[in-house]
Amino acid sequence: MIESKIICIDLGSVKIIKTNNSMSYQELLAPPQEYSSGNVISRLVDSLGFRYYWATEGLIEKDLLYKPSDEAMSTYVTIEHIYWLSIIIANAPRKATSVRLTPDDLSKLTFNELKEKTLDNFKNTSDLCVGKAEKDFQDFKVIIQTHDGSKKEFPFWNLIHGPISDALYHVGQIVSFRRTTGNPINPNVKWFFGKVEGLVV
Repeated sequence: MIESKIICIDLGSVKIIKTNNSMSYQELLAPPQEYSSGNVISRLVDSLGFRYYWATEGLIEKDLLYKPSDEAMSTYVTIEHIYWLSIIIANAPRKATSVRLTPDDLSKLTFNELKEKTLDNFKNTSDLCVGKAEKDFQDFKVIIQTHDGSKKEFPFWNLIHGPISDALYHVGQIVSFRRTTGNPINPNVKWFFGKVEGLVV
């Protein structure tokens, strides 16, 4: 195990803590042997985690502050949004209510903490879904608390074409943004295989 070295960078509203601690999803584990409902969803979320990990790995100040236009979200704000999506994703198998984050909630988190919490949410979701049967998904619910305090409940289908698909979309944006800022993703990542050539953990 490599000793962690932490470097803090003050960006004003953007706080980065760089660390060489390994997190989940550097590589994908071997897939389940059965194509059950739960295993397929678990693998889908794992794949999202793998792509998110490498899309956000090695980002620096200019990458995080970049946005393609004045009206667009910056890379950092996009990462905050993916964190919110990961909360909804993680809460669905537990039928827990997702309460929208406030600017104060987000201001307390560093970039590294945002990334780690997001990856943890993906991992927890995967663990809760693996091995589940079709009937189990009838009980999984997307529950979101609205601004007036009321709750809206949706079936698990909405999680697939909603937050999961939305998160994949935004991960792709981060990949595009960092290419624009001259800091592309590690070319050794093999997306088709879920592996990284020459990775030493």
